[in-house]
Formats: sequence, structure tokens, C-alpha cells
Amino acid sequence: MANLKEIKLKIGSVKNTQKTTKAMKLVSSAKLTRTRQLSEQSRSYAKKINAVLSEIANRVSNVQDGGNTNKAFIPVENPKTVDLVFVTADKGLCGGFNMATIKTVSKLAAEYKAKGANVRYRVAGRKGVDYFSFQGEELLQRVTDLSSAPDYDRAAEFIGEVVKDFQNGETDKVILVYNGFLNMLTQEIRVTELLPISLDNVEVSENETSMLEIEPDDDEEVLEELTGKYIDFNMYYSLIDSLAAEHSARMQAMEAATNNAKDRVNSLTVEYNKARQAAITTELIEIISGVEALK
Repeated sequence: MANLKEIKLKIGSVKNTQKTTKAMKLVSSAKLTRTRQLSEQSRSYAKKINAVLSEIANRVSNVQDGGNTNKAFIPVENPKTVDLVFVTADKGLCGGFNMATIKTVSKLAAEYKAKGANVRYRVAGRKGVDYFSFQGEELLQRVTDLSSAPDYDRAAEFIGEVVKDFQNGETDKVILVYNGFLNMLTQEIRVTELLPISLDNVEVSENETSMLEIEPDDDEEVLEELTGKYIDFNMYYSLIDSLAAEHSARMQAMEAATNNAKDRVNSLTVEYNKARQAAITTELIEIISGVEALK
């Protein structure tokens, strides 16, 4: 059995760890509150821009004989080159948050490679960069300080390179992957086919009065502008949503670590008391033995 001094040092060390994890939980909780508010506001904007984009795209399709000829809306059955754009955290200590995204990206990459497609990686977040670099994968784009501090202009610049390659025909499909915020206790992997844009899941009510007043000749120009805004904002929103999920995951991880530290302190305290009792008993036996020897 370890001596009393060693056990006491262990108890002190675990208590210090417990204080640290508890403080980190509180910090993550405060950050989550702010990020959630921004995420909810951004989600409302995202829904509105999606609705407007859908209406304009459908209007263009109805006016043109051949349907919507915008490259961003033309589906590709067998893509030859697929860009996987994904978001991870810059920091750890958030449980399986990052690995959930990495596993999803790896699975998607394997599926497309099995079909003969060339897969290219574009990542925002140090954990994703470190993992795929260690695996020997080539990263076409990497940024390590954007996921922890989302910025619209930088997000637009990052995704702008992807859009440029798509428009130039260097890539056929762009998929966005990130771990999003579902609620305080749950994160959800979200996979979006960013390009080409699919309107299959968008319901457009023909009976609903439109708020848009646009000249028919301007539809295509407005659609082009909205498409750019849609892609930029989806990238920006993924960063915000991922950050909220990261804070939620870290808060849970730190709470679990704090509880584990508490349990460890309790078990070490029991061990300390047993060792102390054993030491006292040994001393008493030695004293009694010494007295008996003097008789």
C-alpha cells in the first residue's frame, strides 16, 4: 500500500485537476450561450435566403425552355472529382466531437474513391488538419484559426476558392461536413451537398404571395448573386453551428471529467484513511511489543 505522503499528493493533484475542469466547463457554458444566440439568428437568415433562392431558381426554370441552365443547379450523376469541405475544432478536450466529423469525412471519401472519383480535402480546423496530415492525405486547403473565431469575410474567401474550381470545371461536386449543435446535450453530423445546389427538398408554395418584385429579365442576374450569398453564408453558418456544438461537447466532457475527479478523490480518501489506520495500528503493535519485551 502506498504511503500516506504519496496518497496525499495524489489527492491534491486530482483536486487541482477538478478545479481546472470545473472552470473550463463554466467558460464553455458562457461561450455556448453567446454562440447559440448567434447561431439561432443565423439560422433564421439561412432559412430566408434559402427560400428566396428557391423561388428565383424555380422562376428561372419555368421561364426558360430548357430549364435552369445555371451550372450551380445542374446535378452530376457520376462526379469525377469531389471536394470534401469540412469543419473541425482548433482545440481538443471536447470528447468525440472532432472524431465524429473525421469519421464521416473518411467514410464519404472511401465511398467516392470506390466509385473511381478523385477526392480532395479542404479543411477548417487544426484537429482536422493534424489528423489528415498524419494520415498522409494531401490537403488542398487548410485554415487553422477560423473555426474558433468565425468571420464572414474569411469564410467567404475560403469557400470562394471552392466555387472558383467548381465554375472552372475542376471539381464536379462539393460536400460540406460539420458537427452541428442540436441541443445542450447532443451534437449532430450534418452533410450538405453544397454544389450543385439541389432544390428537391425545398417546398415552394404556388398559392403563397411572393414578396419579391423583380423584373423577369433580371431573374438570372439575381439568381447568380443569391447563389454566391447562399454558398458564402452556408460556409459561415457551418462555422458558427460547429462552434456552438464544440462548446456544448466540451462542457459535457469537462463535466464528466469533474465528476470522475470527484470520484477519484473519494476513492483516494478512503485509501488514505485505510493507510492511516494501518499505520496507527502498526505503531500500537510496536509500542505494545516494546512494553512486553521490557517486562
